[in-house]
Amino acid sequence: MIATIEYNSRKLKIDLSKPLDISMPLRASKSNVNAWYIEAPKIEPEKDGDWVASVKDGACINFNNINFNPHGHGTHTECVGHITEKVHSINQNLKQFFFLAEVITVAPERLNGDSVISKKQIQFALGNKKRDAVVIRTIPNTKEKLSMQYSNTNPPYLLKDVAVYLREKEVKHLLIDLPSVDKEKDECQLLAHNAFWNTKGKLRMDATITELIFVPNTVEDGTYFLNLQIAPFENDATPSKPVLYKII
Repeated sequence: MIATIEYNSRKLKIDLSKPLDISMPLRASKSNVNAWYIEAPKIEPEKDGDWVASVKDGACINFNNINFNPHGHGTHTECVGHITEKVHSINQNLKQFFFLAEVITVAPERLNGDSVISKKQIQFALGNKKRDAVVIRTIPNTKEKLSMQYSNTNPPYLLKDVAVYLREKEVKHLLIDLPSVDKEKDECQLLAHNAFWNTKGKLRMDATITELIFVPNTVEDGTYFLNLQIAPFENDATPSKPVLYKII
């Protein structure tokens, strides 16, 4: 189904029948992606005495409780409330869900023993393009990212000047296939988070960071129409399902 959408005075044609899902599924498994030193997510039927809310155990319904952490168990979208004393809600601050996005692929560089993404790399990938959202895919890009156990592995991260650059380019939505835009252990400095949300100035309340996405290799670099779907949690972060659409 082809749709014509007017976006910022520009008419875009997209094929709604060919969504490109760049979220990770959440599974009750130790092979589920995991970060931040927490246990695997759990999906278990409610119990009331001997009664178990599972059809296979004799109930007429499946009625599961889900125990997970949005930051550590899969694709999630967070707002500035993630790092402020006042816990702002993603559900209250993300009010638009469609954006013009640029997908870029970068190979993290080595710096002082770390793997980092530099401003030079992002500048080269984006050029003069002005986008509401930037989707960063890192390489190597294998399906192992879907089950990666990131705790204590010091994954790649963004240098602070990348976040400043993206903020100055008025990028509102940053999506990345890593557990964080910041270094795993940085003495709670959170340099990229703070720079992107401008915590030393006027807070960017409607800006978001989405982490732990997975962009298949079949998705080419370029411009897409992004639907950033979130669950309506009154929390700093929520599980999310970003979906890309090719522009025809």
